Amino acid sequence: MRIVTSNPPTNFNPLASLTLSNEGNSVETMAFTADERLYLGAEAEVWRGSWMGLPAVRKQRRLRSWRHPDLDDRLGRRRMIAEARLMVRLHKSGLNIPVLYDCDVVEQQLVMSNVPGQPLIELLNDASIGDATVNDHLRAAGRSIRMLHRQAIVHGDLSTNNIMMTPEGEAVLIDFGLAKIEFETELYGIDLHVLFEILGASHPHREGAMEAVLEGYAQCEDDLGPAPTTSGGDPVSMSDVLERFDLIRTRVRYHG
Repeated sequence: MRIVTSNPPTNFNPLASLTLSNEGNSVETMAFTADERLYLGAEAEVWRGSWMGLPAVRKQRRLRSWRHPDLDDRLGRRRMIAEARLMVRLHKSGLNIPVLYDCDVVEQQLVMSNVPGQPLIELLNDASIGDATVNDHLRAAGRSIRMLHRQAIVHGDLSTNNIMMTPEGEAVLIDFGLAKIEFETELYGIDLHVLFEILGASHPHREGAMEAVLEGYAQCEDDLGPAPTTSGGDPVSMSDVLERFDLIRTRVRYHG
């Protein structure tokens, strides 16, 4: 089985291991063995390890001590279920994202396939990698972002930490904790503007970085044609998103 794939294997059903019951999953059902902690943040703790013998990553939501425990638990479960459902939806649509292996709503854990490669942030910060190669990575990232937007889904946290580059040069989006189905043009423009701000603030030495992202974003539509209608309606067009991004960029610059 390929761990990360643009075309989901016919013999794998992520819903088969997805348990959304109130009772939660047993240790045997979750079956994740942790090896290395990858990230510790305010919202979640992420570990690399294995699941049923497959390379995997576990995302463990962290408790928010300042919030009432019942409210925190309820909100956490709701967000966990929403993230799991979006991942299954995107996987079934053929998007190249981590495959969801397991979901424990009670313990608020997600287990998914491990994406081979490096975060985009590391490649951008590597002085030994030339601008031409970096721009190829950025164009691939732009294409993957548009592939997501064509599903009428905004990411909500498009940072260079949340874009993995595989050894084959594919850009894989990760961390869909803030993602949601949306048909409002403004939010798609904001998605791109978040990445624009991060590239400018953290990687100013990579000139033309956002332009490369936008090239890949537009090329995706040129290659595939207009996005097909989803069950909720027509996704926001590529041209409308880019126009709104330019408007937001101008608006922010003016007020800044």
